Amino acid sequence: MRLATWNVNSIRARVARTVDFAVREHIDVLAMQEIKCKPEQFPYEAFEEAGYHVVAHGLSQWNGVAIASREPIEDVETAFPGMPGFAKDHDGPDAPLEARAIGATVGGVKVWSLYVPNGRALGDPHYTYKLHWLEALAAHTRATLAASPDLPLALVGDFNIAPTPADNGDPAVVEGFSTHVSPPERAAFADLEAAGLADVVRPLVPAGFTYWDYKRLRFPRNEGMRIDFILGSRALADAVTGAAIHRDERKGEIPSDHVPVVVDLDLASPDDDDDVPMIFG
Repeated sequence: MRLATWNVNSIRARVARTVDFAVREHIDVLAMQEIKCKPEQFPYEAFEEAGYHVVAHGLSQWNGVAIASREPIEDVETAFPGMPGFAKDHDGPDAPLEARAIGATVGGVKVWSLYVPNGRALGDPHYTYKLHWLEALAAHTRATLAASPDLPLALVGDFNIAPTPADNGDPAVVEGFSTHVSPPERAAFADLEAAGLADVVRPLVPAGFTYWDYKRLRFPRNEGMRIDFILGSRALADAVTGAAIHRDERKGEIPSDHVPVVVDLDLASPDDDDDVPMIFG
């Protein structure tokens, strides 16, 4: 199975690019974020003509997530247990849920396409929401893997966190003053890993950014950030045979500001290949 994640930054504006990439790169499962449309507005036909099934979750022209797959999509969920909501000037546990998560089972793999809240600014209510959202995601991950320790589980998407200083090359994002690089955000990312997940791309692709701001020539100067990830359970990590960050997808006409991240999985064989880096210690 070839699994990919991509923040497409409006699927209706970039459907041709997205489908072309999926077909050209032989993607079996594509998790998308920031589709910016309701399900009834999603351009299903272009994907279906290319041989994909699609499930989408969106509530407005903001946020939104989707999964496209060549195999049947089963057990679809549009929120994980405990996922908090958010609305401006709305405090409390009954805040409306945003369209930031969609989970499904494909070929025996449980895949979550996730668009983690941005946080906006340190001290902003959206920053607190982001941390609560990540805390709930870690709790759900722990519970899932405690119940099914051999489950091939993939949490993929735009995490809006640069986990290490090397993952931030944007001079406008300053540690101590900006979101994405604050100690609490990085601790929340580490907590996800401690819940039983590993970044299954980094051992094979140790360097490289996945996002570049449209402004100030960030892409030509390679002043980007690594904020898009594929986090996998041990069962998924053991099946990884290859990985890539497709930097060239940031080029050309009307590109997204993010690029696809891809892993190859051999789910029929255990991880006994000495040529594949050990992902779990």
